[in-house]
Amino acid sequence: MNEPQLLADRFEANRTRLRAVAYRMLGSVSEADDAVQEAWLRLNRSDASGVQNLEGWLTTVVARVCLDVLRTRRTRGEEPLGPHVPEPIVDREDGAHPEHEALLSDAVGLALLVVLETLAPAERLAFVLHDMFAVPFEEIAPIVDRSPAAARQLASRARRRVRGSVPEPERDRARQRELVDAFLAAARDGDFDRLVAILHPDAVLRADRGPAGVELHGAEQVAARVLSFARLAGWARPALVNGAAGFVVAPEGRLFAVAGFTVAEGRIVEIDLLADPERLRDLELDILDDRLE
Repeated sequence: MNEPQLLADRFEANRTRLRAVAYRMLGSVSEADDAVQEAWLRLNRSDASGVQNLEGWLTTVVARVCLDVLRTRRTRGEEPLGPHVPEPIVDREDGAHPEHEALLSDAVGLALLVVLETLAPAERLAFVLHDMFAVPFEEIAPIVDRSPAAARQLASRARRRVRGSVPEPERDRARQRELVDAFLAAARDGDFDRLVAILHPDAVLRADRGPAGVELHGAEQVAARVLSFARLAGWARPALVNGAAGFVVAPEGRLFAVAGFTVAEGRIVEIDLLADPERLRDLELDILDDRLE
């Protein structure tokens, strides 16, 4: 086997991990793929013969690319002014695509990604690399231009934010589906009281509809807003959204929205609804084609 092919094979062996790192950093599958592709281009332009730890080298490159993207979002004012729902990963209800299962191997729900969006770029990088991928602070430090102790502090601050904001989700998918189905049934029936009973008292509804996004808190406020578009509930179809029970809304086969749910303590605690037409066009939904006809 020639040297270029060997290098390509070694890169492919690391691709899944690199995509997972980039998705947690950027909250976007398409941007994650761009970051991984950039790592491949840089590898091809480099002399890799002296790289002993290729996995670490590639992880560092992807992390630096992602950090640049996050910083650019802020300096150019590209961060959304209203509620922002990270790009969800949507699969069939009867099973996730193998590539998606690998991408979400540690159950990265939308609720966690939403909190990661609130972190400063360096905090997000330190938390993702250390807490999710066990990268030592000695390797994180040069990426963020800090000492290892300062990198540890970045991760610690991020960890406190995450632990204080993300509920421990229900892992039983059957229980998730039971509550999401009950939610849909109550919405279709226009039953406000049933919706309130299904929702956690501190439930959050986050709807990303472009400039017109909303964020509501409290079971009664969320239930009232849900009833305002209850007519669409009849078009809802079950799906896995970031590995958890959710649904897509596709009137007459045209994708209108993707809804992700976080279930905890026997109630629905968070609903993340992506309904921005421009962002919906970028989603990978080929495997759901038969559901959307």
